[in-house]
Amino acid sequence: MHLKRWITGIVALPVLIYLIGFAPRWLFYGFLALAAVVGFLEFLRMSAPEMPGALRWPAFLLVPFLFLAVLSGRFYAVPAVFSLAFMLPLVICLFAGRERRENALHHAALCLSGLVYVGLPLAMLVFIDNHPQGGAWIFFLLAVIFASDTGAFYSGRIFGRVKLHPDVSPGKTWEGAVGGALASLVPVYFFYPFLHAGKASVFFLALGLSVTGQIGDLAESMIKRTFGVKDSGSILPGHGGLLDRIDGLIFAVPVLYVVLAW
Repeated sequence: MHLKRWITGIVALPVLIYLIGFAPRWLFYGFLALAAVVGFLEFLRMSAPEMPGALRWPAFLLVPFLFLAVLSGRFYAVPAVFSLAFMLPLVICLFAGRERRENALHHAALCLSGLVYVGLPLAMLVFIDNHPQGGAWIFFLLAVIFASDTGAFYSGRIFGRVKLHPDVSPGKTWEGAVGGALASLVPVYFFYPFLHAGKASVFFLALGLSVTGQIGDLAESMIKRTFGVKDSGSILPGHGGLLDRIDGLIFAVPVLYVVLAW
């Protein structure tokens, strides 16, 4: 399992470098949209495996529409996409059997939650990419989250004693969390000259992204424990599902977006 994690990471690294740094923007944004669709479907499979395809597929089709609204600059359409994510399941259940109608609100809430949880943060990467030095900021974000995850994993294995949140994730420790936060500072020394920002600002931003990413990891663990699943999927050898790999990233993206917007 441990070896598979590293092999998956080594294979994915040059692909990500190409997509973020060198590929045509339509290819990178298409990749983000595809990742959002996969993550959204994983979320629905975890939270509502009994949800019929008649509800799941119309909801999943809203993810590309969200990206189209962002890419075309029609930001007024974004609230409409979220409204439809809630309303479509209600309308479909309205004309379905009694059992479907009884679960209508539950399914509608999950479809909207999945779009907000997975689709919106990945769509925010489009805005970050269009910021000055946007590509460098995305590389920095990924490097910080990867360093934080790796530092937390190894620090926890070597020094871990005090459980961080045993009810949610029994394997995580405070020592691992601190190790992850410290490891997240390493990318600062490589990236801050390219970000046109002060070293101290980037330093504190890295800490904030690390903490937020670790909270995102715990949040996904809580979701999996709530619905009794071990992994969100099996698309990434050694990692599980896509959500298992980007759970921290999707929590950290809004933080970076707000910082850059200010």
